[in-house]
Amino acid sequence: MARRISMARRTELVEAIIERYRSSCRADKQRILDEFVAVTGYHRKHAIRVLARRKQPSRGHKNTSLRYGSDVRDALIVLWEVSERLCSKRLKPLIPVLLPALERHGRLELDAALCGKLMTVSPATMDRLLTEVRIVARGGQRRRAGMSSAVRRSVPVRTFGDWNDPPPGFVEVDFVAHSGTSSSGSFVQTMVLTDISTGWTECVPVRTRDSGNVIVAIKQARSQFPFPLLGVDFDNDSAFMNEFVVSWCRSENLEVTRSRAYRKNDQAHVEQKNGAIVRRLVGYGRFVGTEATIALSQLYAVVRLYGNLFQPSFKLQDKTRIGARVIKRYHPPAPPAARVLANSSVAEADKKQLQAMLENSDPVLLFASLRAAQEELGRRVDRRGANQKLEEPVVVDLQRFAANLKIAWKNGETRPTHRRPYRRTKPWPKRPSMYEPFEAQIKEWLKDEPALSAAGVLQRLTEIDPARFKAKNIRMVQRLVKAWRMEMAGLVILDGGWIKSLPASPAAAAAGDAGFLTLATFGNISR
Repeated sequence: MARRISMARRTELVEAIIERYRSSCRADKQRILDEFVAVTGYHRKHAIRVLARRKQPSRGHKNTSLRYGSDVRDALIVLWEVSERLCSKRLKPLIPVLLPALERHGRLELDAALCGKLMTVSPATMDRLLTEVRIVARGGQRRRAGMSSAVRRSVPVRTFGDWNDPPPGFVEVDFVAHSGTSSSGSFVQTMVLTDISTGWTECVPVRTRDSGNVIVAIKQARSQFPFPLLGVDFDNDSAFMNEFVVSWCRSENLEVTRSRAYRKNDQAHVEQKNGAIVRRLVGYGRFVGTEATIALSQLYAVVRLYGNLFQPSFKLQDKTRIGARVIKRYHPPAPPAARVLANSSVAEADKKQLQAMLENSDPVLLFASLRAAQEELGRRVDRRGANQKLEEPVVVDLQRFAANLKIAWKNGETRPTHRRPYRRTKPWPKRPSMYEPFEAQIKEWLKDEPALSAAGVLQRLTEIDPARFKAKNIRMVQRLVKAWRMEMAGLVILDGGWIKSLPASPAAAAAGDAGFLTLATFGNISR
């Protein structure tokens, strides 16, 4: 049974009736016990134990105040304040460091016995000694209350199993963020409202997440539902759980409930639509600015008709658990509009308006408008408003669009919001090499002395600038010399220089003419 009164009130009630209960007869005890159980919510056996408990004589126990008295408490207060009010577990290892520093600078004057007590005091004892001090420091609160905690406590919790097939008008509300890969900064969000009974879904883009925009979005969605709203079920988001939104909903005679924290299955209806409608049509890109909000509004204006009138959806009929196996049965799939027309709780006037809307809607025209709205939205994926270029609106040739429906499957993905535009990544600028100022000189050395090794090149560079070039640069010099020699070999081959430089006779070759160069000479790398 739920608790009816607080713990302090229950204690006072026990003290008030315990003597009367013990001195009463059996019939009177039964009557007193019935009243006590009804008021406190105790189990009957526990209530009997509480009222029949004898007062135990006080036993001698260790009086901790004799060891850690007011002098230890006053010193602890100083240490706690100097440490910027650390918790006891962090203050404990700081005392051996902080206490000598305060004594050294004359901030505290303590005797040896008191210093010994401060060194041996435990974090639990420090918490006990500083309890009242911390309460006063916090303004009389024992713990800091969370933001909007009072508003959350005033809103009852409704789980996924508490709906019990409600009439049309009870909706679940949730936000879908269009932040891309980063949640920093400002970005557009979509408020999704899904009816529990029929599955009718309305989507409203919201540029900023504040209570005023939340109320405006609920008003807009409320005017678009084919039946009056009766209740809203929020999650624990601070955009919903605040005084302005909750008070406005109650003033409009809307029943306000909320899901449990970290229990997404409590809002399974709207969570399913977040993926099946918003993510499927809009994608996961980032949308920022007024233009993106307007483009989303144009898309959702078409989606509400196309999805609610011509897109069948499943509805759970019952769920049976057999051991670890769960068997689910569903109603035959039907569009939300068909469920609204078949529901007896909807007024006949609302059904006539919905029937007229259904008769006047062309599914091909709506589908073409859907693709055009996605094309317009696809231009704004991951682009900020400052970088936007004015472009002509998309014009749809309905006849050509209808004719291409037979072969559209050959083009693969046709949703423009899912085709990311290619953007070339700007390359990082290369740092200048310390060998560039000496490149021409090194090439002259290699041209004059083809057999010059990389170690010889590095030795000459070290003589020129010993502060810059060291022995550890040998590997880099080897790579550069190899690249430059290959470049020179390519030039010689293209120009025919190696043919022109051949000796006139074999004797000249045997004499080692300096003008005779071979490809092996250019490819040689001295270790």
